[in-house]
Amino acid sequence: MISQDNPFAAPSELPYALPPFDRIADEHFLPAFEAGLAEHAAEIEEIANSAEPPTFENTIVALEKSGRLLSRVSSVFFNLAGSNANDEIQRVQAEMAPRLAAHADAVNLNPALFARINSLFERKDELGLNAESLRLLERHHTDVRRAGAGLPEADQKRLRELNEQLSTLSTRFQQNLLKDTNELAVVVDDVAELAGLGEDEIATAAETAGEEGKYVLKLTLPTAQAALASLEDRALRERIFTASVSRGNRGNESDNNEVVAELVRLRAERAAVLGFPDHASYVIEDETAKTAQAAVGLLERLAPVAVANAKAEAEELQRYLEADIPGAILRPWDWAFYAERVRKDRFEVDTAALRPYFELNRVLTDGVFFAASKLYGLSFTEREDLPKYHPEVRIFEVFDADGSELGLFLLDYYARDSKRGGAWMNNFVDQTKLLGTKTVVVNVLNVAKPPAGEPTLLTFDEVVTAFHEFGHALHSLLSDVEYPMFSGTNVPRDFVEYPSQVNEMWMLWPEVLANYAKHHVTGEPLPQEQIDKLLASQQYGEGFSTTEYLAASLLDQAWHALGTEDNVDDVQRFEAEALTKAGVALEAVPPRYRTTYFAHIFSGGYSAGYYSYIWSEVLDADTVQWFRENGGLTRENGDHFRRELLGRGGSVDPMAAFRAFRGRDPEIEPLLKRRGLAGA
Repeated sequence: MISQDNPFAAPSELPYALPPFDRIADEHFLPAFEAGLAEHAAEIEEIANSAEPPTFENTIVALEKSGRLLSRVSSVFFNLAGSNANDEIQRVQAEMAPRLAAHADAVNLNPALFARINSLFERKDELGLNAESLRLLERHHTDVRRAGAGLPEADQKRLRELNEQLSTLSTRFQQNLLKDTNELAVVVDDVAELAGLGEDEIATAAETAGEEGKYVLKLTLPTAQAALASLEDRALRERIFTASVSRGNRGNESDNNEVVAELVRLRAERAAVLGFPDHASYVIEDETAKTAQAAVGLLERLAPVAVANAKAEAEELQRYLEADIPGAILRPWDWAFYAERVRKDRFEVDTAALRPYFELNRVLTDGVFFAASKLYGLSFTEREDLPKYHPEVRIFEVFDADGSELGLFLLDYYARDSKRGGAWMNNFVDQTKLLGTKTVVVNVLNVAKPPAGEPTLLTFDEVVTAFHEFGHALHSLLSDVEYPMFSGTNVPRDFVEYPSQVNEMWMLWPEVLANYAKHHVTGEPLPQEQIDKLLASQQYGEGFSTTEYLAASLLDQAWHALGTEDNVDDVQRFEAEALTKAGVALEAVPPRYRTTYFAHIFSGGYSAGYYSYIWSEVLDADTVQWFRENGGLTRENGDHFRRELLGRGGSVDPMAAFRAFRGRDPEIEPLLKRRGLAGA
């Protein structure tokens, strides 16, 4: 029984059921989890063992209504575990991971519950269900079947063991990576070594160090570190790159090599128990790609042209390097620096010089929010009166075009030691008519916080990320579904990135760019000449960016194509051989993520699914073409996209939603043109 003093004991009374962050302390999580597990287990037993014959209401709808306490605590806890962790949260996370996995198995493998769901599924055409309810029944049946319901008891017992072990290992991977990333931050003793960085970046490095005469450059999640594009000191660039690729691979207590080897071995065994040849086949069966062969086929089609483009880019960068250092060989830490030189020389674009025009608040309100207002009629009001989980978080109330309330949007933009790398979206509350709830969603980024009183100036890539992550938020905020299972981004993994990638297009849309890209001191707009040059330079560097992405995606597939007979005793050798076999082993173009810090696939839910970014980009590029052909940034276009796709969440087949929006199946040509892959 949970104490009534525990803030999770009852639904929040704050607007939109926002969690009462001002009342939540670390000691509340464990008892709330335990009470939530017990409550949900009791609810499942009542549903499964009901004396009444199974009906859609007493079984499927009852399942959708169950587990509310567990949902409340989980949504808060796992956001904090990623965005504001501490020793106690990590301890609870390590303890709860296997227990939550065991609980999920207790639900999914409950024989009486499966019998009720299966009985309804076999009579689905007789139940008179509407389309969304029918899809819900089918989805519940698919989920329990894929979880192992119906398998022999011995197999189910082994599945339970495997799932507990896998959850523990994924948690260990995440915690190791956070610790190693913090430990490997690069310390600089001489400010002269920072030549090339802006004054604000140097000031941030000094404040991060917190010690006179010291400067600290923190690592971001990808292999490539943003500072490498600006730093003139080649030795420092090498230090930063070396630190980046060393994460999880130093033989220390945070080393992830053994964790990875065990993770992939156990995933392969679990797939075998479930009747699949490998983990990738298991995962992708339930995505829009349907087969691992289809996913890999797209990657392999694009790789040769991308690699050829990257090699051509490398030859040009080599000439630039040799002009500076005769006889030097282009290395990974040189690439971004000399690519920036090419942009300046060929296109007269200096991405560092763009930062004064990308002030955070203006990008947000006059860019991200402005585009959403034009497309969907949304408006935003900041709520300083509501509690936050960290002082740096901002909260906005979101209203629809008719003034009705849509939900809350939280922003957590600044990097800190307690936050894992990367950028993501999480929901605290899902929109669902069944429960009468509206969306509470957060975007989390890792922007370097400037010294007090100084403006936050974003890089070009950070502006892209802001628009991208808000695309995920829109998917949730505009959700209009009956059931929690279908809310917002609850769609196949290789479809979920599609709406967020589409939202990136508005960053450089003339009306939007003119509204936010203004000098933070003078207010002068970004000169049209610079905009034209920026647009002209957009395809430059696609060889590198596509190759580094494809290398990571193919590495993901290689790890998860392993079967139970394939034992890996050397993670680094396997990685090298997999990249060589796939034809993407370019010394100067390492994968976007190497194995021991590839959080997406080993702790972030993208295992065998990192291909989904490019798979979704096929839909994205085709959709961008549709917007351009139909007048771009208009309410009519936005409402069409919202009505046929964003608002539907997972309540319809995703490709049917795409066809309803586009009027046909997707075509790959817009993607090939965008990425300079016309020969693929």
